[in-house]
Amino acid sequence: MKIQNLSDPSFRQYGRVVTGYDFSDLLEAVSQTPRPLDEVIYVASAQELEERPAAGFLKKNVYGGLPVQIGYCNGNNRRLNALEYHRSSEVDIAADDLILLLGRQQDIREDFSYDTALVEAFFVPAGTAVEVYATTLHYAPCSAGTEGFRCIIVLPYETNWDLTEEPVREGEGILMTARNKWLIAHEDAAIEGAFNGLKGKNINLDEDA
Repeated sequence: MKIQNLSDPSFRQYGRVVTGYDFSDLLEAVSQTPRPLDEVIYVASAQELEERPAAGFLKKNVYGGLPVQIGYCNGNNRRLNALEYHRSSEVDIAADDLILLLGRQQDIREDFSYDTALVEAFFVPAGTAVEVYATTLHYAPCSAGTEGFRCIIVLPYETNWDLTEEPVREGEGILMTARNKWLIAHEDAAIEGAFNGLKGKNINLDEDA
């Protein structure tokens, strides 16, 4: 699979690089969080990140004053496994070099399936902040090297939290797995309770390099 750069024109439909702020305070804080090599962990809201000055910049300048949560996704991963989307942009700040596998919500079929052959891969250098647009399909980052990755995840407050009531399980509702989270999984990933709508190969960067 071709690994593209954020400067390539093909990335513009998926997101943008966030500039104009030094995120070193957040990067220093996330460097103290675990980075397992045998799994991927996700923490939606981490106080040690949210109390940093960068939180104010993100709330005001990226999310237009909306309350935000700042967490992290760390670990080691080389597979696609699933794609999700939100009704809002997500900001990913790479503490280590990583790769994002991205697609377009517009390419989801009427039966809520999605062809994995449409997925594109982008290299995100350490220290780079990327806004992933609301219509961009994404999931856990992939490792660019052998040491795994740490990635700061910024979203509107309560995104990815447990549902407080069961959604109507018809139409798009079959994809809801958490608040502000719609997920399409690949059957190979065996994600409990997820809709297995990814068709084609479960992308593996080790096999598709």
